[in-house]
Amino acid sequence: MRKKSFLFIIAFIVFHLGIVAQRNVNQAISDKLTTAESAKLNGYVGDKLNASYTNRILAQDYEKLIHPFTQHDEHSCWQGEFWGKWFTSAALAYNYKQTPELMNTLTKAAKGLMATQTPEGYIGNYAPDSRLKAWDIWGRKYVMLGLISYYDITKDKTSLDAAKKEADFLMKELTEKNAKIVLMGNHHGMAASSVLEPITQLYVRTGDKKYLDFAEEIVRQWETPDGPQLLSKSTVPVGERFPKPNFNNWYGWDQGQKAYEMMSCYEGLLELYRITGKEAYKKAAENTWQSIIDTEINIAGSGAAMEAWFGGKALQAIPIRHYQETCVTVTWIKFNQQLLRLTGEAKYADAIEKAYYNALLGSMRPDGSDWAKYTPLSGQRLKGSEQCGMGLNCCNASGPRGLFTIPLTTVMESKVGPSVNFYIDGSYSLKTPKGNALTVNQHTDYPVSGNVAIELNMKKAENMTLSLRIPDWSDETSVSVNGQPVKDISKGDYLKITRDWKNNDKISVSFDMRGKIHSIGQKPQYKAISRGPVVLTRDERLPGPGLEAVLAPVASDNGYIDLTPKKSSNPDIWMIFSAKFLPEAYTEYEADPVDVELCDYASAGNTMTEYPFFKVWLPQLFDPRKE
Repeated sequence: MRKKSFLFIIAFIVFHLGIVAQRNVNQAISDKLTTAESAKLNGYVGDKLNASYTNRILAQDYEKLIHPFTQHDEHSCWQGEFWGKWFTSAALAYNYKQTPELMNTLTKAAKGLMATQTPEGYIGNYAPDSRLKAWDIWGRKYVMLGLISYYDITKDKTSLDAAKKEADFLMKELTEKNAKIVLMGNHHGMAASSVLEPITQLYVRTGDKKYLDFAEEIVRQWETPDGPQLLSKSTVPVGERFPKPNFNNWYGWDQGQKAYEMMSCYEGLLELYRITGKEAYKKAAENTWQSIIDTEINIAGSGAAMEAWFGGKALQAIPIRHYQETCVTVTWIKFNQQLLRLTGEAKYADAIEKAYYNALLGSMRPDGSDWAKYTPLSGQRLKGSEQCGMGLNCCNASGPRGLFTIPLTTVMESKVGPSVNFYIDGSYSLKTPKGNALTVNQHTDYPVSGNVAIELNMKKAENMTLSLRIPDWSDETSVSVNGQPVKDISKGDYLKITRDWKNNDKISVSFDMRGKIHSIGQKPQYKAISRGPVVLTRDERLPGPGLEAVLAPVASDNGYIDLTPKKSSNPDIWMIFSAKFLPEAYTEYEADPVDVELCDYASAGNTMTEYPFFKVWLPQLFDPRKE
């Protein structure tokens, strides 16, 4: 017990000395926003974090995840990713909530994995004759990401050395076999070359130029005829960059639209941009982000079918096979977190919030123990099958990686003052521009309501700029400071308030939580309802007409719909609202409006034991008189 406590104390001291990620190189580009020092989240999101912490992170049998690395007999599967996905989730969870129990688990899991490293440096599960092929390099990527995250928390140099040896052996193999990394593995080399991310992290932490050279070589190969051309094709819609692959080879090398792997490569490219300052790298990532927003992201904040981009935004109202994989949702959130840190632009926080409250939380089971692999906009949230004989699938391991990005990015630091990116009840500790301690307390049940009360706790008064994100969906927002209204509020941007801030200063924010009606398609046309960042959904557990009923929302004015909050008696349903809809009439006259109940998308069809049907997009009657 004393040993566990000692490890915890050492890790706690290291973390709070502010040397989480030691940097041995001067990067060309600094982030506009940096994470808070600590956070304590309450309410709905806080409960979800705690549930995942206990029932998924700590409950994982990490020895089972390590076992494949002792075998070296794989030729095609991806067991190598599971340890790293779970471990990086656990590291994020530890940065949020530092407990001796989780530190002990992290230490045993890290040391257990490092014990499998071969004398030549390999940590993986592939047979010697299949190395570099299929998912081998992809698995090595997750090994390095996990080991680096352990080093960042503990400063245990053995884990950094193990990651270096893994990278060195990979570079040696590629050189000796005269192998192009973009020809290795699957998806036009995107799976293998996404190793760019940990390679750039190794350069930052070691200053060893060979890692920078390898990173640049990966990007150079991207632009060859064999590569995924992630820079030169960045202005091409992500679902159209390469010919559609053969049906039977959908998950092979020819698939250049694979969503998860593509975004993983851009995460690494943004890390390389920070190091080099090459604007082409940032521009390619920004172009791709815009393409994803314009052509793929649906009303619930995510997308992709059969794990690939396909121009799905326009098709989201129809049933789609294997829609909205959780791994895609998580990587989309992480990609946006990279861009938010780098640029401080509100549109990235808007995208995170939409995906977080809908697609991500909708894929997590109520107790946090499991994650759905796919989350459709109509149908059921079904349990995903296990993969590779591991007893879990990629999304079980990956889900918490998105979940635990939120605590330390809810309120962040900048050179001019704190940036409030998300509105979650809790306490957030950071530093002011002059290095003084600041705690930002949020009191709110958002997004149940749109009211947020923010209080600053600081020992020294300071002139600085407080930035409040005004979501793009909030058409009417009011803000006051110590009871005095603030003017010139623009949605989809940060409201920047510069003044002499002092202890107990209070900010009140009220967002526009009116229901909005969304339309898509013409023949047929569909309607959907949102409220704030949350998509509302029909669920067969709620009273009212059957899900097959044709219902037209009754608009109040200008595309809004009146919503009446209802008390939920079901612990699995977070929010319920009632609204007026016109049912299909088989008489000469229109039917009278009926009350229809809708719940938040994350709760729709989401239970521990059953799989109720639900529906976001509602088909509308076709009327030839209006055509």
